[in-house]
Amino acid sequence: QVQLVESGGGLVQAGGSLRLSCAASGRTFKNYGMGWFRQAPGKEREFVAAISWIVVNTYYADSVKGRFTISRDNAKNTVYLQMNSLKPEDTAVYYCAQSRWAYTRVDHTTTTEGDFGSWGQGTQVTVSS
Repeated sequence: QVQLVESGGGLVQAGGSLRLSCAASGRTFKNYGMGWFRQAPGKEREFVAAISWIVVNTYYADSVKGRFTISRDNAKNTVYLQMNSLKPEDTAVYYCAQSRWAYTRVDHTTTTEGDFGSWGQGTQVTVSS
C-alpha cells in the first residue's frame, strides 16, 4: 500500500497560480501512474490530470488543459500539479491518487476513479473572484 500526502493548497485570486505537491511513501512510486482529482461543494469528484509511470505521457481534463501541468519527480517520490490562470470554478478539494496499474499509459480508459486505488486526504484550493 502507499501513503499519499498533499500540500500546497490555499486561497488565491482569480488569474493567480498555485502548485500542489503530493508526497508518496510505500509501494514503488516510479512504476505507477499518478493522478489528481477534485471535488467541489455539492458536486461529484472529477478527474483533473494524470501522468504515467516514468512520464511516458500525460492526460488532462478539458476544463484544465492549457492551464494546469502535472509532473513527477521519481527521485523524490513526488507528483506536482502546477495550476495557472486559476478561475473561481477551480475551487475544490484536490486529491492525489495512485493508479492501480503499473507500466500503463494514462488516457480516458485508465483515469476513472476506479483505476486509482490509493488516495490522499485532500488539500483545499479556493479561488476568489
